[in-house]
Amino acid sequence: MSNENDMVTVTLRVHRFTPRAERENRRSSNPFARKSSPFGDSGARRRTRGKQWTQDYTLQVRPEDTLLDCLLTVKRTLDPTLAFRYSCGHGMCGSDAVAINGTPTLLCTSPVSAWVRQGGVDGEAAGDDPAGDSAADDANDGFRRTGDALFNLPVSHVPKPAANAEPGVIELSPLPGFPVQRDLIADIDPMLDQIRKLKPYLQAKGELKTTPDGKVNVFEYLQSPAELAKYEMLTNCIACGVCEGSCPVFAGGDAFIGPAALIAASRFVNDSRDGKALERMDQIDTADGVAACQSVRACGRQCPRGIDVGEEMWQIIAKVRER
Repeated sequence: MSNENDMVTVTLRVHRFTPRAERENRRSSNPFARKSSPFGDSGARRRTRGKQWTQDYTLQVRPEDTLLDCLLTVKRTLDPTLAFRYSCGHGMCGSDAVAINGTPTLLCTSPVSAWVRQGGVDGEAAGDDPAGDSAADDANDGFRRTGDALFNLPVSHVPKPAANAEPGVIELSPLPGFPVQRDLIADIDPMLDQIRKLKPYLQAKGELKTTPDGKVNVFEYLQSPAELAKYEMLTNCIACGVCEGSCPVFAGGDAFIGPAALIAASRFVNDSRDGKALERMDQIDTADGVAACQSVRACGRQCPRGIDVGEEMWQIIAKVRER
């Protein structure tokens, strides 16, 4: 158990939002009143109106506590009105994706020690090294983290705080690129709708292989390890939206299907059992599909499942152009 000496003081600076109450729809006699567009409703990326403000919550926590733990403490003891989304709490469902100090990532895989500066957190001056690990602190630019392998992720996927972050302050805001429903809850339905449009399920070739005696040859449907390796990593995607919130094209509001949908398409394009690879590539070979990707590769920097989204995007773009 931790004692009081192990506790640190941290301030969560939460970007809060309360939507404006919807007004009852009434027909207007004004001939110049705004009407819905004949080309459909573009409300998927429409900004929701309401009250916005920032609110600070100061807590005494353990360095190894996650930011999800901190928000649950706030919810239970300080402010029951604070709204955020979570489910499994172990980085498997992806429902608690937010922007931490401007970086999209998951709350449940982000310990406090990975996001606060040393100076001002526990009374130590920045640069003090009571643990005698100054080389590691220098490598982390004055920030403390729990280790080079956080939740079994490679170093490149361990989240880092902003270099200009205030000591002891962690800023939380909704996932960029999506409409905000309330406080830290973003509406990721636009992303899920894009994934559904690309039919993210196996469409078998429908060829029934038989043996010389007329029986079904089940061995014809087995995959080799090499065939499985082509798409196995892509099956780890949990549709959390971190890649989309990190993408400057998608989060910037431009017309782009988004990296999550392209990863979903790539998963089946690379599956040797799927018979619709050409049709799938035709579907994403559009102006708002692979053509909209600018190869910034920011989409893979914080993937909680360790997928190199930028590399996978490059691979699927190359396949589309070479088909």
